[in-house]
Amino acid sequence: MTNLNKMLCLVDGEHYLPVTQEAIDTLNNLEHIDISAVVFIGGTEKLRDDSEESYSKVLGVPVQFAKDKDIPYDIIVDMIRKYDVDTVMDLSDEPILDYPKRFKIACKVLNEGITYEGPDFKFEPHSEYDVMEKPSITILGTGKRIGKTAVSGFVSRLIDKNGYEPCVIAMGRGGPEEPEIVHGEKLEISAKYLLEQSEKGVHAASDHWEDALMSRILTIGCRRCGGGMAGEVFLTNMKKGAKLANEVDSKFAIFEGSGAAIPPIKTNKKIVLVGANQPLSNLTTYFGPYRIGLGDLVILTMCEEPMASTDKIAEIEEFIKENNPNAKIISTVFRPKPLEDISGKKVLFATTAPEDVKDKLVDYLEENYSCEVIGTTAHLSNRPLLKEDMAKYLDKADVMLTELKAAAVDVATKDAIKAGLEVVYCDNIPVAIKDSYPDLAKSVIELVDGAIDDFNESS
Repeated sequence: MTNLNKMLCLVDGEHYLPVTQEAIDTLNNLEHIDISAVVFIGGTEKLRDDSEESYSKVLGVPVQFAKDKDIPYDIIVDMIRKYDVDTVMDLSDEPILDYPKRFKIACKVLNEGITYEGPDFKFEPHSEYDVMEKPSITILGTGKRIGKTAVSGFVSRLIDKNGYEPCVIAMGRGGPEEPEIVHGEKLEISAKYLLEQSEKGVHAASDHWEDALMSRILTIGCRRCGGGMAGEVFLTNMKKGAKLANEVDSKFAIFEGSGAAIPPIKTNKKIVLVGANQPLSNLTTYFGPYRIGLGDLVILTMCEEPMASTDKIAEIEEFIKENNPNAKIISTVFRPKPLEDISGKKVLFATTAPEDVKDKLVDYLEENYSCEVIGTTAHLSNRPLLKEDMAKYLDKADVMLTELKAAAVDVATKDAIKAGLEVVYCDNIPVAIKDSYPDLAKSVIELVDGAIDDFNESS
């Protein structure tokens, strides 16, 4: 038996009704499609009247008109839910819908978990494989280099400390061919150990290695290739990684996104990271609202000058409140935390943070960890420039302090050890920018408890 695709059609009054009727009939005559309802989203040029009842009779399906001149985004969502449709088919056109309006409709439709398509486009929500046999959350982001791994590490340590026994499943563009378990809770992951792994051909700065090092819990590394506009990946072995997570000795799972790509696993709750340093249009248009709409907890990162002004942060927060009113919002900055004692040492510091904020990070390190930072480099993602920067300070430093990113192992660690320096890795801690925000740790614990409740209720 063929499964019917229940469809909501969007039409406008710029088309003659007989033309719209023919399009509706054409779709309805396809045996796998059932038109559930129609929404007139605007335009009156070719409408003789605005009677929903008369148009329902002509089209043979329930019809809903827009209540004013604005695009009826809320009505579209209401009709999706009322008729439990599978697809929204857009039979409208310019001038009623332009590109920004269509993207806004796409975000609304995808947040309902269904497909939005038209004559030459089709957008689908990211895949969510329902495979988890234990409670879980997703940590996803609106872009790359906004701190997903740092927040994942913070969340992992916090909930592990509170007895939830988590594991992390991370996907990255340098991940392994088969899902790889790293026993962060058992291994002594030193600089020399990571260098040995790197020399064996392992991508030892991959996200799951960083998670294992920073959080000291079991991690599972996966790979992915490609990232679609709405977060879908072309290739990933994360479904295998999720099944592996069901088997390991943990009671809770954390799925970590990669760039703007979203883990294709159905979880109980989601944390969305928004980079305040990103162009505002990337967050408020295209598929930024879709990602933001997925979050139960939304954490803004990079919330400081020169990456983001106070006005920009406030504008992003207001946009999130409008588009995802049920989400809790916390704006943060990252601050470095060495994993070993560096007091009294002369430090060469390698980071992925922009040049513009490195002075703040240096001041923070010197004030909080009683060290002297004699040199910095912000070129962990550029091997030639990283080598150049390091060469200036290797003979003056006692310690190479580096984030575990990009070339942190095969260049920073390798060259520092060769020069006789101690290598210490550095975590990044999210810190709320104002005391008036909800407590970050408490908010994460509440989210985890909510995920467990959701899992138990649906089991």
